[in-house]
This record gives sequence, C-alpha cells and structure tokens, in this order.
Amino acid sequence: MAEPSALAVRVIRVTADHWRTYRDVRLASLIDSPRAFSATYAEAAELTEEQWRARLHAGLPTWIATEGVKPVGTVSLWRTPDQPADEGVLIGMWVASASRGTGVADALVAAALEHARGLGRRRILLDVARENHRAAGFYRRLGFRPTGASGAMPWDSSVIEETLALDLSS
Repeated sequence: MAEPSALAVRVIRVTADHWRTYRDVRLASLIDSPRAFSATYAEAAELTEEQWRARLHAGLPTWIATEGVKPVGTVSLWRTPDQPADEGVLIGMWVASASRGTGVADALVAAALEHARGLGRRRILLDVARENHRAAGFYRRLGFRPTGASGAMPWDSSVIEETLALDLSS
C-alpha cells in the first residue's frame, strides 16, 4: 500500500482551456495502463489540439486530480445516446502508480458521482478489466456490483471487461 501523500489532493473539473494538462495525463494513463482503456496511446497521440479541446467541450465532464501542482489522475462521466436518461458511465479512470492507495481515486470518483447526482443520474456503470483486480476491488468497495454483462477490448480480444453498476438512488 502506498504511503499517504503529504500533499493535499485537489480535484478540478477541466475545461477546453486545460486541454494540454488533460492530454498529458491521458497519454500518461495510456502508457502506464495500456490494457485498461479502449483507446490506445498511438490513437491518442495523434489527436490535434482542436480534437483535445472538442473532447473537453463536448459534454464529457472530466476531472483531474492534483497533488500540489502535479496532475496524478483523471476520470470522465459519459452517457451513450441509447442509455436511459438517468444512467451514466464512468470512463477514463486512472491514478498515477505512485499515488494509488492515497485517496486520489476516491476523490476523483466522488467528484464524478456528485456531478452525476446533480444531473439526475440514478445509476452509474463502468467497465473494468477482469485482470485488474485492484481496480475491481476499489469499485466494489464503493458499492459497484457486477451486472452480468462483459465484453472484449476492441484492440485486444484477450482483455475481457466486466460491467459494474452503482445505484445512486439508495
């Protein structure tokens, strides 16, 4: 277990003006945990400034956690067009390895869930790779439960993700 950080964790909602910081954190996440995301580093590295800005401006609420001035994690909240209006999806969750176990993940998810509640979401879904036992345990500790749905990563069929859900109305 990592030692608690001496620096306070701060979670900020990012805007298109934060695109460089978000890009850097997202690319770091794809390098650090390539089997955890549906996107690849190669794909993300090719995005232009305009595309990064559009991602943060297009209704994809995104947060970055910092310790001091150093970005150490990120998460986004999404909703597919075919989802019920009261559902959302937690995506892009990542915490730098040196900051895992220090409360950064808790702070990021808390910010996203608070926002989801404010939007009237009653159920939040997420996908987690079966091989990522630490992340799955973290989500279960927060109350996320398996839905029975699963699927393979589009770029590697050996990575199977399970869908977990959290009922925000209880």
